[in-house]
Order: sequence, then C-alpha cells, then structure tokens
Amino acid sequence: MKHTPLFTMLAGAALAFTFAAAPMPAHAAGASKEKPAVQYPNTTRVAPKLDLTSEKDQKALNAGLDAVNAGDKAKAEQLLQPIVDGSKSKYAQAIALQGLANVAYNAGDVKGAIPLLKRALDNGVMPNDTYFQLMYELAQMYAADEQYQASLDTVAKWRAEGKKETADSYGLEGMDYYRLEKYPEAIAAIQKAKSLTDKPQDSWNQILMASYAESGKGGDAAKMAVDEYQKNPTDSSMLHNASAILLQQQDYAGAVKVLEQGRANGALKDEGDWINLVKAYLLQAQNGGDAKSGSAKALAVFDDGESKGAIKPSAANYKLAGDAAVIGENDAKAIGYYQKGAALASDGELDVALGRVYFQDQKFSDARKYLKQGLAKGVKHKGQAYMVLAETERQLKDKAGAVTAMMEAAKDPETASKANDWLRKSGVGK
Repeated sequence: MKHTPLFTMLAGAALAFTFAAAPMPAHAAGASKEKPAVQYPNTTRVAPKLDLTSEKDQKALNAGLDAVNAGDKAKAEQLLQPIVDGSKSKYAQAIALQGLANVAYNAGDVKGAIPLLKRALDNGVMPNDTYFQLMYELAQMYAADEQYQASLDTVAKWRAEGKKETADSYGLEGMDYYRLEKYPEAIAAIQKAKSLTDKPQDSWNQILMASYAESGKGGDAAKMAVDEYQKNPTDSSMLHNASAILLQQQDYAGAVKVLEQGRANGALKDEGDWINLVKAYLLQAQNGGDAKSGSAKALAVFDDGESKGAIKPSAANYKLAGDAAVIGENDAKAIGYYQKGAALASDGELDVALGRVYFQDQKFSDARKYLKQGLAKGVKHKGQAYMVLAETERQLKDKAGAVTAMMEAAKDPETASKANDWLRKSGVGK
C-alpha cells in the first residue's frame, strides 16, 4: 500500500483504552446513590435490565479491572476468567470480557483482544454508556490490527446507534480512510474532526497533509505544512514536514526559506534536513538560478553543518558536496570533498569522480591514477569510466593504453556503440 513517506507518525495509531469499574445496579447492596452523567443521552437503544446481583461477582469484577489498570496481567486473568466461565450474570461476563480484551491488547495481542471484545458486545447486557464505549474501543482495535474497513464500519454503527459525534471518532475515521487510500474521504473526516475541537491532534494534521499530497493537492499540503510550521517555528518535526513537502512540490525557494529559518532559530537539527537545505540550494540553482551562487550557498551550509557535527562524515555526504563544487566550477573544493569521501567509500565512485575533475583540469597523470583506482574498486558505470580513462591515456600519448581502455568500454552495453566506433576509426575494430 502506498503512503506518503514524509509522515512517520502515521505508522500506527496511538490507542488508549479506558474504562471505569463496573457499576453496581441500583437495587444491589452498596450501590452508589450518585448517578454519573449520561454519555449517550440521544441513543435509541433500550438499555437492558442489568442482572448483576451477586456482591461476590461485583467485588471480583472490580478487583479484576483494578488489576487490568495496574498492568497485573496474571491477577486480572485469575479474577476475570472465572467470571466469564461461571457467572450467572451476563453483565458481569461482558465486563470481564472487556477487561480480558484490554489485557490482551496491552500484551500486544490485538488479534486476541478483538474476539473477546466482540463477545462482550454480542452479550448485550450492559448499560448504554458501557455498550457504546466498548463499541468504540472495538473500532480502535480494528484500526490497530489494520482492519481499516471494519474499523470504519464499527465507527459508523457507533455513531448511528449512539447518536453521538466526537472529534476523535472523525480523526479515527480519517486515519482509516487514509490507510485505505481513500484520500478525499480522509480529508473530509479530518476537517470534520478539526471543526469539533479547538485542540486537534498533531496526527490529524499529518493525515490531512498526506491526503492532500496523495490526492494531487500538493499545493494545499505545502501551504498547510508551512502554516503549521510558522505556528511553531522552533519545532524540528514541523520544519521537516514543511520542507519535505515543499521539495516534493519542487518549490525550492520555499524549502530554502523555511530551512534557513530553522537554521537561524535552532530548529534545523536533523542531518537529513541539513542535507535537504544543501540540495534545495543546488536544485534552485539548476532550475533557473545562478549556478555559482547556488553552489557557494550550498557549500556554506554543508561546511556549517559539518562544523557543528550535524552533517556526519560519509562518502554520500562528501559526494554531494563535491558535486555541488563541480556545479559551481570550484574544482579545488570538489577535489577536497571527493578525496575525503573516497577514503570512506566502499566502492570506486568517488575515485572516478576525482579522475574526471583532474581530467577537466588537464592533470592527466592524476586523472589516470584515480580512474584506475576507482575501476579497481568497482563502479556502476564501468564503460563511462573506461572511456574517460581512454581519453586520458590518449592525452598522455599512450595509444596502447587508450586502446585497452576503450576495448573495456566496448564490453559495457551502455558504451559499446561509442567505444566500437572509436576503435574502428582508430583502425582497431572490425
């Protein structure tokens, strides 16, 4: 299933299941005279008559639920399972099943929790508030088990029968739709969730931005991401989201702007975001900007990030810096970065890059050295490297070396045609 890669928080829903200790029927001994506020006052469900009359079951049930809340799995199971197996009260059985479902969920067994919670609901003998609470928990568990359509169906049933709307329920619905790649529906659900509260969850905004991006509304996603970042300009995660979406939208100037803002206020912390700022300057330069100016700005960011320890020494990072220097025609800097990277690399790509720079500078002996060194280590485009080596040998007046290198280039399908043409013109080919 495809997902926008920017939003790591969407890897799974954070679900929190809560429940009160089982209430005692009004006619039972020790029942409280205070009635809690009704949570589902508009439901058309007729609440069944509760059948819990045993004070022993009541105490065991409350003790079992206390054990669930305390995270005492063994004690909870010891107290609740006998109620499920032997109590004459369907209500007690239902609440005990809910407790055991929570025990299973807390132990990471979502698949085991779901049938327990379904049994509790199918039992049916529980007050309206408890019944609908369990139904909503079931929807959350379906989502946690990646049964997103089942989660949606359960939320719809909960809303239709309970006659209740909450921001969280639409947030859950939005996540379910996003996972099912139904992005317009996800957008509508999250917008509804946000309209019902003045404290939206951060994950809702991420789902909304991702859904905009996936449904071809990248401009809306970028605007929203930047707006959210500007509300919290020192938040590194929001900076990351905003800059990543802007880069996806090829708004390189916008990405530079927010990343430089983060650099100035200390929000630019992640190595990947430092690297993205380097790339944003280069992409901006290559798409209508000034190459030398863009290269210089990119390298200034790279050097700043490296000096602060944010950009770590690596072959990939030094290759990026070397490439940036080449774009700005700063061969001396390119050589320095490539040499640092070559010392850390497991292949010969940066050696070949060095050879190309030395070739451009007409330092053919150095070019030959690094080209051969890189080819010995291994490179992806061998034919291209051998063709540069052949021209290097030709410049060094080593015809035999040039022919040998070009014959190697002829073995690579990528360069075979050009290499064979060169060999024929040199009187070597067929």
